[in-house]
Amino acid sequence: MESRLSRVARQWLWRPTSKVAQLKGFSYCSRFIAQFHRHASSRAYSSATQRPFRAAIIGSGPAGFYTAYRVMQRIESSVIDMYEHLPVPFGLVRYGVAPDHPEVKNCQDKFEEVADSARFNFIGNVDVGHQISLSALAPHYDAIVFAYGAAKDNKLDIPGEHLNGIYSAREFVGWYNGLPEFADLNPRLDNGEQAVVIGQGNVALDVARVLLTPPDQLRGTDMAENAIDTLSRSRIRSVKVVGRRGPMQASFTIKELRELLQLPSVSFTSIPPHLLPQDPARLPRQSKRLMQLLAKGSTNHVSSKNWDLDFLMSPTSFHPSPGNAEQLASVSFMKNEFRSGADPLDKSARVQALVPGDDIPASAAFRSVGYKSLPLPGMDHLGVSFDLGRGIIINDGLGRAIRESASDHEAFTAIRGVYCAGWVKRGPVGVIASTMQDAFATADSIVEDWNQGLLEDPSPNGARTGWEAVREAAEKAACRPVSWSEWRKIDQVEKERGQKSGKPREKLTSVKEMLEVLDG
Repeated sequence: MESRLSRVARQWLWRPTSKVAQLKGFSYCSRFIAQFHRHASSRAYSSATQRPFRAAIIGSGPAGFYTAYRVMQRIESSVIDMYEHLPVPFGLVRYGVAPDHPEVKNCQDKFEEVADSARFNFIGNVDVGHQISLSALAPHYDAIVFAYGAAKDNKLDIPGEHLNGIYSAREFVGWYNGLPEFADLNPRLDNGEQAVVIGQGNVALDVARVLLTPPDQLRGTDMAENAIDTLSRSRIRSVKVVGRRGPMQASFTIKELRELLQLPSVSFTSIPPHLLPQDPARLPRQSKRLMQLLAKGSTNHVSSKNWDLDFLMSPTSFHPSPGNAEQLASVSFMKNEFRSGADPLDKSARVQALVPGDDIPASAAFRSVGYKSLPLPGMDHLGVSFDLGRGIIINDGLGRAIRESASDHEAFTAIRGVYCAGWVKRGPVGVIASTMQDAFATADSIVEDWNQGLLEDPSPNGARTGWEAVREAAEKAACRPVSWSEWRKIDQVEKERGQKSGKPREKLTSVKEMLEVLDG
């Protein structure tokens, strides 16, 4: 049964803001961070004790950096130590954003402004929870913020999912972006001409676009060179992007859809009219535009490649090739229908299985049905409750980790000094602008608790020293911490390598390579 804490997590799950708010968020972000250093002389918040505030942020992606920025802006005495298990920063911005979307990565410039502050320490190549325990970390900080994202992808749990040729979108995206964890993935894209992508979010469309984009168009991006080589040998000419619900429930955006529709020499089959809303006037503006694009289809009538969106279909099994029992050859689907009384225009409309559907030939299949965060070892010692089903730290919706209260007056109570931001707080939803807003909400909770004296240090000397104290534990664990100045050396080497082939950078794809740049 669902626990009371889990129900609280579900009730408080953050919901994405409107597109207008997201766009405003980008504008506000640029203005706020550009003024970062000027705020040092303006009114700031601080604890009544006026002692330095020390916080550890676990994770160096957008959620971590935006939280750091906001806290440093509003608590003048704050010092932030940011821990990252890789030697390099930026998380999903570096390893999740599609290489042909360089404009989305511009936030890295803003993060560098934050990191240039003397009150910020980057501690890369240190795996908190594994190399350094949380119990060793916690005594030296007023607050710990978990902002480490998602490390696991959801599975379909259907027969044949073990076959060669089946990949998760997470590992495929990580592979072409140079993530060390997946550097050796080596997907086989030369076994056949058709691929199936299961799921209809932006990541699913990213996968389809990369599979269909002429490799020469990707050579000028920061895509890993081995990925470009593999894509140049790909035989895939057709991609089917399949979803279990209808067009109105698909979670891709207009921008992602339009990019696929505009790919040269790639055609798109228009959606059958009976699947589209019959009364578009009822729809919000964004949904109406999306449906219009789907109805129009592709303007490319002469093409060598094509892609389709198939709706109301759920995969039931993967099947091997008759000549190779280990290699994927086809995917079986069940046809779905909307449940009785459900409105097909409702974004949350549910479906149910109807009858067995088609078998779709496929030499490669990509599972894109969501990510999950996992708990770090030792969280329970801090009193943190983790909802494994949703992959989130149970929190109050504003970033404070909560647990069941021993008080008769309150059902739940905040865990002193423990916070979360980003995907580990609200699940893998939203874009970078909404991640910023979410991180600001967490940071504001931290500032409020500090101002109210709720994070007072119980130790005799009344001060916490952060990384200076933790460094000893890191040395005992044989860690090789990477500083921000050392990251800049790695950054410079990557840019120099990229310049030789006309790319913004050529990423180092192994931790060993990264450390050799520093120590070799």
